[in-house]
Amino acid sequence: MKAIVYTKFGPPEVLHLQEVEKPTPKVNEVLIKIFATTVVKEDPDMRRSPGVNGFLKPRNPILGQELAGQVEAIGRDVTRFKPGDQVYGMGFFGAYAEYKCTPEDDALAIKPANMSYEEAASIPNGALTALPFLRDKGNIQSGQSVLIYGASGSVGSAVVQLASFYGAEVTGVCSTANLEWVKLLGADQVIDYTRDDFTENGRTYDIIFDTVGKLSFSKCKDSLTDESIYLATVPTPAIVLQALWTAKSSSKKVKFMAAGLRPAREKIKDFVFLTEVIEAGKLKSAIDRVYPLEQMAEAHRYVEQGHKKGNVVITVGTTDKNKEFEK
Repeated sequence: MKAIVYTKFGPPEVLHLQEVEKPTPKVNEVLIKIFATTVVKEDPDMRRSPGVNGFLKPRNPILGQELAGQVEAIGRDVTRFKPGDQVYGMGFFGAYAEYKCTPEDDALAIKPANMSYEEAASIPNGALTALPFLRDKGNIQSGQSVLIYGASGSVGSAVVQLASFYGAEVTGVCSTANLEWVKLLGADQVIDYTRDDFTENGRTYDIIFDTVGKLSFSKCKDSLTDESIYLATVPTPAIVLQALWTAKSSSKKVKFMAAGLRPAREKIKDFVFLTEVIEAGKLKSAIDRVYPLEQMAEAHRYVEQGHKKGNVVITVGTTDKNKEFEK
């Protein structure tokens, strides 16, 4: 099978299209024929330098966290899926390939019927971060005012839509080029951070969600209502200390979580919920660009510029069931 492989850390050129052995599912695994994957922000980080994926050389030579495809074969103990099932999900490595084996109890679910493979592949990373932050940490309620900083990114675009789904009044903060994009996602108000500083406009919010790690609680404190919550996806030492302090001594709380490290069983439950929301037309994919697998290096180069809107999708294969979609 074809896969994008890298054997050393470095620039996008270390990514190479190669023929590798097609995997065979173990007794508890499903074999997925992948039709679409994505390049998330963390992928170029793991490609460039040692860290999560090894130190001397990449521990896992095939990157790729999100996928959508079709179950081709199953191990003898698998009961959740059957061959032919159209699925979407996420893991940590291995989706930059034509096939991937994964345990059936991994973060995997039946693909929404009203989405193409490309659209479905773009959902997990952003939505599985946005949902637990808003629902579990933010305790979002209808009628609340929510400000999302970084509203045009993968996580931000999901937050805008889910906050709207929960009945909140949504303000999205983004750059000039993305204002209309964020409005189309469902934001009631948009603020261009290159021209206006929302902390100086006198408005207050029940939830401020920093999806990109560019703000601070101290900067936002006066823009929060009493009994409000500041959510941060990047748990810096300052955020951790502020979360501990505000938990005991302030009506304005700082909260964070490692959403990606939650147990797979929790993610599976969220997939079921998200699929219902998607099929009801309340959550749509946010796709910036689409590249074929062969252009993975170019896709990485684009993502690490830091200006993508929503998601960058990679097409891995084709199928007659893969309906057309509009970007």
